[in-house]
Amino acid sequence: MFLLAITANYILIYLITSQRSLHSPMCVLIGLMGVVDLILPIFFVPSMLLSFLFNWSGISLTGCLIQMFCLHFVGTFQTTLLFWMAVDRYFAICKPLDYHKYKPLIRNGLLIVTIVSLAGRLSFCASNVIDHCFCEHMALVQLACGDISVNNMVGLLAVFLIPTADFILITASYAVIFTSVFKSGKAHTKALNTCITHLIVLSVALTSALIAFLSYRVRNNISSNNRIVISIMYLCFPSCFNPVIYGWRTKEIRHTFLKFINRKVFTF
Repeated sequence: MFLLAITANYILIYLITSQRSLHSPMCVLIGLMGVVDLILPIFFVPSMLLSFLFNWSGISLTGCLIQMFCLHFVGTFQTTLLFWMAVDRYFAICKPLDYHKYKPLIRNGLLIVTIVSLAGRLSFCASNVIDHCFCEHMALVQLACGDISVNNMVGLLAVFLIPTADFILITASYAVIFTSVFKSGKAHTKALNTCITHLIVLSVALTSALIAFLSYRVRNNISSNNRIVISIMYLCFPSCFNPVIYGWRTKEIRHTFLKFINRKVFTF
């Protein structure tokens, strides 16, 4: 999965950056999604594999907090970029309005910095063994010997203000888009096809995130090992799935990729 994520997202980014025909706002956003899906596994898979191979299982608290920030901050942009894509489709179909795209960036940064800062101020006087293969927020916070209610509340607030808020705004945008498309007949068939692609990716991202979140927050009979596997799938599966879906369902990217493959075949 790691090799597939790296290869597929690298090809997607290369095609979008090297071909001027793919420099439209939507393709640029798909390229940014590829960057997120490329970086996210790099933050933890290599260290996890080294730990398995050479038993390098130690990490400092500072290193753990840095890894936590990188994973959660970059991870938030999976839904935020989907929100930007929904807004782009809304403007393309309904009306060309101005939109301040940097507001979600500030929101994500402030919330993740707050989460990591609060986790760094906790006292860890009991076990120092994280029951995980990377520094996930709740896995680290549960080791603290003090009150972690504030950390739980801020974590819940981040979940509400980032993926949940993005989901609500995306749903509202697509409701308006579909209403506009159905009223205008076949005038926006291409844009509607792009929206369906976004909905597929959104469903995968939200389903995996919801399962990973509930496995820690809700009492259940899920074993520790299964919880870790769920967290890994939450980070790895979208990174493998997204570039394949966008590469296949986006007509411009698919045609560019096929031309690229044919050119390489004929060259050899």
